[in-house]
Amino acid sequence: MRRAYSVETVRAAEAALKKRVPEGALMQRAAAGLAAACGDLLRRTGRVYGSRVLLLVGSGDNGGDALYAGARLARRGAGVRALLVSPDRAHAGGLAAFLAAGGRVADGPDGLGGLDLVVDGITGIGGIGGLREDAVALLRAVTRKHGRTPVIAVDLPSGVEADSGEVHGEAVRADATVTFGTYKPGHLIDPAAEHAGALRLVDIGLGPELPEPPDLEALQYADVAALLPVPGAESDKYSRGVVGVVAGSERYPGAAVLAVSGALHGGAGAVRYVGPGADAVIARFPETLVHAGPPSKAGRVQAWVIGPGLGDGRWAEEAVADVLGADVPVLVDADGLRLLETETVRTRTAATVLTPHAGEAAALLGVAREEVEAGRLAAVRELAARYRATVLLKGSTTLVAEARDTPVRVNPTGTGWLATAGSGDVLSGLTGSLLAAGLAPRDAASVGAYLHGLAARHGSDGAPVSAQDVANGIPAAWRDVRAG
Repeated sequence: MRRAYSVETVRAAEAALKKRVPEGALMQRAAAGLAAACGDLLRRTGRVYGSRVLLLVGSGDNGGDALYAGARLARRGAGVRALLVSPDRAHAGGLAAFLAAGGRVADGPDGLGGLDLVVDGITGIGGIGGLREDAVALLRAVTRKHGRTPVIAVDLPSGVEADSGEVHGEAVRADATVTFGTYKPGHLIDPAAEHAGALRLVDIGLGPELPEPPDLEALQYADVAALLPVPGAESDKYSRGVVGVVAGSERYPGAAVLAVSGALHGGAGAVRYVGPGADAVIARFPETLVHAGPPSKAGRVQAWVIGPGLGDGRWAEEAVADVLGADVPVLVDADGLRLLETETVRTRTAATVLTPHAGEAAALLGVAREEVEAGRLAAVRELAARYRATVLLKGSTTLVAEARDTPVRVNPTGTGWLATAGSGDVLSGLTGSLLAAGLAPRDAASVGAYLHGLAARHGSDGAPVSAQDVANGIPAAWRDVRAG
């Protein structure tokens, strides 16, 4: 599992560790890891000896890491130059070591010639509010002349915010980021994450100083495999989980089919469908148990999914109220989100899972969509607290948050192929089946998102993908996870 901590927590852990190690040891460990990563990248296209490396150096420890790493590269025969954003504030020890190793300080961004690598050491995890004007000017000049040169960021791309994943103004776009001790939220959450490129974590001995729980976590194959509900020899359809689906309308009958498809492919023992799309559902999935409604009269279920393609008529309003009155977990998506009463959700005794995309989240919060997209972490936490629910915020980075104080989960399997009509309906059914199987709401949402992303990759195989392709890819995603 990838775990991420806030800057404040990381700083406290570093301070505790520094008391137990020689002075400067942490920076040397970081510089060694950074230099090794730079060497690996340089060897992919050539070699370290004779390569041309440019350091963008800010003040403070981030610039010091870059300078010490540059010194190591210079001793290996690389031609390393440094552009100092604030020459009078450069890290003194790092600069001395860099010059002693044969590194040179460049007068400016002009006349640098060809480059094989740029190392971004301007701000790192301490930057807040975007880059200063002098750093922006330097970044523009280097990008204009060397825009195709690979970039490695030191700890975090300069200009992105470590704690929130937000980006204010211009920021470095790195091909890779070398971070130290632990991941930070900005490594995992867009829009910052898309600036980071490939991530490489360097162990500097910080682990024992980091507290539980982390601020964020991202499940990996083994974590998901441990959560998958696998039937035993004595299982029946009820012990595997019966999920109720209230979805579709005369205008959107396909939403009903897709939600049911996600539930059935997601391992539900049985699916009870309630809604106007019964004929379309039975034609595609004859094993579905259909009922005219209301949902409370449809029969036994262990969880409900409501909302995809539901519309906003009187029947939809009554169905949402009926389902929310059930004493089982309920997942609300799409049209169902517009029909929610905040207090009704807050006072439910059973779990509620909300699965908005950015536009729906913005409507629930009463803010602009752009505000949600720019600050996804803040938005998902606010929604979870406001509704006392588990919230799965869909998007380029899918996040799962609870109202209680648990780490926000980041889904690592997202793909642009999921940006297709109806894929969210499939996710709703899939996650509902996991709820019905007995997974805790946060686990069901996290596993559902993880499998959903993998399923899109299977369904597309590098080609355009439909929502039904995503549903059909779920069993293969399941097998992948179990196989490790």
